[in-house]
Amino acid sequence: MYTFRYRKDLPGVENRVQFREVLGSIKQMTRSEAERRKKEFLVGQEINTEAAKVPSVLTFAHAVKYYREEFAPEMLRESTFAIADYHLKKHLEHDWNDTPVEHITIDVVNEWARKKRRAGLSWVSVKNVLRTMQRVLSASSKDRKSPFSQEGLIIPERDKLNMQLRRRNAVSFSWKEAGQIVAQIRASDLAASDKTRYEALFLLAAASGLRCGELFALRINDINFEAGTVRVDEAVCARTGVIQECKNVSAYRTVLLVSRL
Repeated sequence: MYTFRYRKDLPGVENRVQFREVLGSIKQMTRSEAERRKKEFLVGQEINTEAAKVPSVLTFAHAVKYYREEFAPEMLRESTFAIADYHLKKHLEHDWNDTPVEHITIDVVNEWARKKRRAGLSWVSVKNVLRTMQRVLSASSKDRKSPFSQEGLIIPERDKLNMQLRRRNAVSFSWKEAGQIVAQIRASDLAASDKTRYEALFLLAAASGLRCGELFALRINDINFEAGTVRVDEAVCARTGVIQECKNVSAYRTVLLVSRL
């Protein structure tokens, strides 16, 4: 008998199921006729076409559940998960929960991003939220890969230019400007203890280039006055206000202060 096997999607089944089809007796048809009937069968049944594809039972909600209950408690710092959970609750779960994971492609992501931009969300925020989405999807996938890449995100040229201008105009202070700020603090009506604290904060920020969260987490024994260095091994979480270890290995470092400090 001429036979062949094929795989087909079935509702509620994650992996495709294999079937066997009998074409007829080798005494009643030639091999060419068997091949023709095989092709007719596949076309008629729409095998291996988008029309025949049945969505996986795994949805974004399943990926989020795994991320919250299994991945995050073991792999993430509390502050990192706090930010991710905010993104999930504020921007992602309402829009994506019922969407099959295999339907989350860069095309539908771009459509979602345009909707968020029209609602007033900045491109920086959109990209940050999508990073969380990628981590959630990759954490629950077998190959630990996200189904889409942000390289395919379509950002209008005008918005790209505005983003570059904002980065160029981002607030930063030179050593001279830090000195001017300190002079204004000294001339203010603040209490003497507050003046001393703020003066030290601005001077240390200008001398070290540390982030705010790193500055606010410093302790006196983190500063080596003889060597002129600052040890960075903790940071304040922007959302919780709690001092915790740095979020990654590269954040642990010793900073050499400028000689003028």
